[in-house]
Amino acid sequence: MSEITATILSLFRTAGDSFISGQQISRTLGISRTAVWKHIKLLRLQGFKIEAVTSRGYHLLSSPDSLTGERIKEQLTSVVIGSSIIYHDTTASTNADAFRLAEEGAREGTTVVADTQNGGKGRLGRIWSSPPGVNLYCSIILRPEIMPFEAPQLTFLSAVAVARAIELTTNLQPKIKWPNDVLLNGCKLAGLLNEMSAETDGVKFVVLGIGVNLNMTKEQFPHDLRAPATSLLIEGDKPVQRAQFTAIMLNELDRLYADFKRFGFGPVREEWQTRSAANGRQVEISDGGVGRIRGDFAGIDESGAMLVRLNNGTVERIYSGDVRVL
Repeated sequence: MSEITATILSLFRTAGDSFISGQQISRTLGISRTAVWKHIKLLRLQGFKIEAVTSRGYHLLSSPDSLTGERIKEQLTSVVIGSSIIYHDTTASTNADAFRLAEEGAREGTTVVADTQNGGKGRLGRIWSSPPGVNLYCSIILRPEIMPFEAPQLTFLSAVAVARAIELTTNLQPKIKWPNDVLLNGCKLAGLLNEMSAETDGVKFVVLGIGVNLNMTKEQFPHDLRAPATSLLIEGDKPVQRAQFTAIMLNELDRLYADFKRFGFGPVREEWQTRSAANGRQVEISDGGVGRIRGDFAGIDESGAMLVRLNNGTVERIYSGDVRVL
């Protein structure tokens, strides 16, 4: 989007429900009325519905559900997260893009957003289905002054930020499943994937990868999913504005990250535990290097490891593996 069309949109939104004359737009931008009309036509081609009335001017009726940086920034109040937003119509992986940018020195808070991915990955190299026009796929660069063993704690910030955003944009009540899934009615709604670059004495950067199923229909989900999946559209029976959801999620992540740097892992650990899908339940863990074990969920420790109380009363720390809530 050009600077001129972005300014025209800003004028429309400032005007609210009122019309704005072509002459006013022309004067503000220092371009001819003919040039104004050409940019209005371009905006219409991009999906903006703009009413034109003789002697009154133009009125913005509605905007497309796009994820461009301009649309996200309109509702962004964060300080660090989203300070720079890089948008792609299509990319292989926002995580790969963000990782490369971080290696090249991109500043903390840089956020890569894509309308679709053709090489999205989840945990353990699994495919993350990324159809265009319906979901959120983004990756955020952080440069925390922490040790490498503390980096997994940042996944819990992402999970809580997504859960908060869901509650702020819908009437739905999500749950979180260790280590990196956000659920609705027991079905997977969002997945989180962190990647890190570190040395022995500290973390260089962490990329927080976040994928949320927003307006995906049942027909768009792959038939070979390992676990049931859902979207906010399916669960809430109405679509959500992707740019609005993204901005709210980034705002919440920004607050959580500020608290993490100031107070440590404690506050987010406490909130994560209140949102856990396994509270008061038994869990079964497999493929985590410990065979298959079952026990009562007992929270997470200071490192982010899951605590499981076995039948003999001992508490096992789980650092990786597939978890099933029984």
